[in-house]
Amino acid sequence: MYENRIRKTELEQLIITAEEAAMLFKDKMVVASSGFTKAGDSKAVLMALAERAKIDPLKVTLMTGASLGQGTDGALAEADALSLRLPFQVDPIMRKAINKGEVFFIDQHLGETANLLRANNFPKIDIAILEACLIAEDGSIIPTTSVGNSASFAALAEKVIIELNLSVPLSIRGVHDIFSTGEYPTRRAIPITKANSVIGTDSIAINPDKIVGIVITQKTDSPAEIEAPDAATTAIANHLIGFFNREVAKGNLTKSLLPLQAGIGKVANAVLTGFTHSDFEDLTMYSEVLQDSTFDLLDSGKLLFASGSSITVSQDYYDRIFADFDKYKDRVILRPQDISNAAEVIRRLGIIAINTALECDIYGNVNSTHVSGTHMMNGIGGSGDFARNSYLSIFVTTSVAKGDKISCIVPMVSHVDHCEHDVDIIVTERGLADLRGLAPRQRAQVIIDKCVHPEYQEEMQSYFDRACAERGGQTPHILEEAFSWHTSLRETGSMKKTVMV
Repeated sequence: MYENRIRKTELEQLIITAEEAAMLFKDKMVVASSGFTKAGDSKAVLMALAERAKIDPLKVTLMTGASLGQGTDGALAEADALSLRLPFQVDPIMRKAINKGEVFFIDQHLGETANLLRANNFPKIDIAILEACLIAEDGSIIPTTSVGNSASFAALAEKVIIELNLSVPLSIRGVHDIFSTGEYPTRRAIPITKANSVIGTDSIAINPDKIVGIVITQKTDSPAEIEAPDAATTAIANHLIGFFNREVAKGNLTKSLLPLQAGIGKVANAVLTGFTHSDFEDLTMYSEVLQDSTFDLLDSGKLLFASGSSITVSQDYYDRIFADFDKYKDRVILRPQDISNAAEVIRRLGIIAINTALECDIYGNVNSTHVSGTHMMNGIGGSGDFARNSYLSIFVTTSVAKGDKISCIVPMVSHVDHCEHDVDIIVTERGLADLRGLAPRQRAQVIIDKCVHPEYQEEMQSYFDRACAERGGQTPHILEEAFSWHTSLRETGSMKKTVMV
C-alpha cells in the first residue's frame, strides 16, 4: 500500500494502527496536530483518541495550525477529551463546548502561535501528529495540503506520530517552502521580497528517533463549504473593484495592484471572484488560504502566483486540482504560517488585506469573533496579522444579517478584535467607506452615509448627532445607549425599533 512512500525503510517497523497510536496518549498531555483550515489535518489518530476517551477518560490540550476537518473537533468535544484548545476552530459542537465553558479556548493570531511556543510561553508538546504524503530518505516529511505550524511542532515535540496519507499525489512535492527564523535572540530575517520567493526546503526535518508511530491513511481533506456569490456579496466586490480602479487612476496603484490577501468565507470568495471579470492583470497573492476563487483566478490568467499556508477548496475543485496538480505546481507555494503571516513580510510586500467582520462600529472598530460580545464564533485567525501590517486593511461585511434583524454596523462593537487604528476601509453592499486620513467624527459620518442599511440609518444618525451634542469628546458616545442595539437583540430578537432616549 505504501510502496515508495517510506523511503527511510527502517521506519517501516513503526507502522501501527490509529487505535494503537491513540494508546500512546496520557491524561494532561499537550498534543499538537497538523492542519490549517481543514487541510492537511489528522484524519485518523485524533478520531481514534476521541473513541478511546469515551471508554477510558482523559483530557489533553490540543493545538493546531488552524481549524480541523472530518468533524474531529466535535468528536473530541463530545468525548470530553479536551481541556484546552488553541488557536482556532470552526466546529459547531466545539463552539458550543467553548461557550459553555466546558473547553477552555485561546483565540490567537495565527502568526504568533509558533513564536510563543519557541519562546517557551506554553508547556512542552508531548506528542505531535503530522500528516505527510512521503517520508524521505533522511526521515524528513513532505507535507500534504497545508504546512500550518507543522514545522515548529516537529522541532519542538518530544514524540511524533506521522499520518502517511496515500490519497495525496506525490506531485505535490516541491510546492512547500519550509523556513525557520530560528530562536531568540538570534532570529534571522525572512528574505521574502516577492510573493514567489523561495527561501527554504521542500520538506520538514524530523529527528527519526522522535517518531513513535506511522499510521497509514487514504482519506482526503474535508471539502470547504463555498457559497456562490449573491447580490449582496457581488455588490461588495463591485464596490471594491471600483475603489481599486480609482486608486489606479490616482497613480497610487497599478493594474497589478499589490499582493492580495483574503480571508475565507463567501464574502471574501466573492471579492476574489470579482477580479476575474475586472481589468486588473498580473495579480499576485500572499495569503493564508488558497481557496476556489484563487484557482479560478489562476485559470483565468489574472493571477500569476499565489502563496499561502493551505489549499482549502470545495470537493469539485479538489478533484480537479489534484487530478493534474502539475498544472499549478509552479504557480503556488505553501509556507509555515509564522512565515505566511509574518508582520515583517506583510509590511515589506505591501499587502492588500481583505478580511470579514462580524460587526463594525461607526468609528471603524471591528469585531471578528464574538457574537454579541460574549460567544465565540470561530476565532480571529490571521486577520489581525494582516490588518495591522498591510498597505491597505479592508474589512467587508453585509450591512445586515438574519433577515435584517441585525445591523452589522453598530454604535459600538460588542468586542474589539481590530481597533480603528488598524482599519482603512469598510465595505458593505451599501457602499465603501474610505477611512484613511479622517478623524473619528469624520469616520463616523462616512460610515453612516456609505455602509449602514436604510432600516438603521436614521437611528444611527440620531445616535451620532446626540452623542456629539450631548457628550462630545474626540470619539463621542452615549455610553448608556452604546450597547442598546445588542440589548434589544437579546430581548426581542431584533435590533430594529431600538428606542433611543
